[in-house]
Amino acid sequence: MPHLANSSLDDRPTAVVVPLHSRSTLTGQRSSRRLALQPKYGHGIGHVDVRYQWTGAADAPTIIVQGGISADRHVAGTEQGQPGWWSELVGQGQAIDLAYYRVLSIDWLTPTDFENSPRAISSADQADALAALVDALGIGRVAAFVGSSYGAMTALAFAARHPDKLEKLVLLAGAHRAHPMATAQRAIQRQILRLGQASGQIEEALSLARQLAMTTYRGSEEFARRFASTPDYREGRFHFPVEDYLEHAGRRFVERFDLERFLALSESIDLHDVAPEAISTPATLIGFPSDRLVPLADLCELQRRLRGSATLEVVDSPYGHDAFLKETNKLAPLLRQAVPCRCGA
Repeated sequence: MPHLANSSLDDRPTAVVVPLHSRSTLTGQRSSRRLALQPKYGHGIGHVDVRYQWTGAADAPTIIVQGGISADRHVAGTEQGQPGWWSELVGQGQAIDLAYYRVLSIDWLTPTDFENSPRAISSADQADALAALVDALGIGRVAAFVGSSYGAMTALAFAARHPDKLEKLVLLAGAHRAHPMATAQRAIQRQILRLGQASGQIEEALSLARQLAMTTYRGSEEFARRFASTPDYREGRFHFPVEDYLEHAGRRFVERFDLERFLALSESIDLHDVAPEAISTPATLIGFPSDRLVPLADLCELQRRLRGSATLEVVDSPYGHDAFLKETNKLAPLLRQAVPCRCGA
């Protein structure tokens, strides 16, 4: 049974106008809802403030959309009018059309968000938080859970633990467990972070861990095409073209993320383990042959083992795991098919 106490202790909803870079402006809601949850790796029920955004047409069916560990609740757009991390696919007139749906998304929880911090955070905890939020907002049942990467893992946990709250699963680049090779790569990233903590070089460690992560997010074909030129000799050594790209990615990540959050969510990916046989919700799986973090074979296994009906869409891309962010033109028709527009609903 899910470890979930379905109670809301503190609700601070704020109605805001959220610019979505579309034909018109939609009204959304951003808020922080205090919920009582029982974390998998904690001791008893603890209270946590769940930060969320709920955007779209009033009274429309709700779709949950969650991304990777570095994604936040701003899927379609921010309160400041900036594009969201998936605004090319979620918005008015986009594949997930906010003229006919409302999109709900949260900021990922970490152990430090709880009053009594659990030893670790799990995908089950994220799923329980979303389920409690669905109840607290009076949604009852969501039309779909569209999850990418860690979001797909959380979607599977949601379907296993709260099947009555969900009509459809759409999973991009995420499976029922972490592949051991991907776990090995993330374990090295976490070791870099811990060395940075011990030596007082936190920003340097965070940048290096992100740089290493970038080599796993992208595909070999893309790197071969972009960084095949000769090295440049400066500052007493040769600098290879790929180094400038990685260092820039590391600097940008340090500006918006922190070490403890990276550690907690990276570990949560590797703790994830859901039995596909427990899931009867209809599912659409989308995978990328160039993805080295979530091999296509893992999605084939997931499709075979799911108890409910499941289709697997294979999208060819040079972008590896990040194809769910880069291949918006190829993904749009698949999302429209998986979550058809409920015009007049």
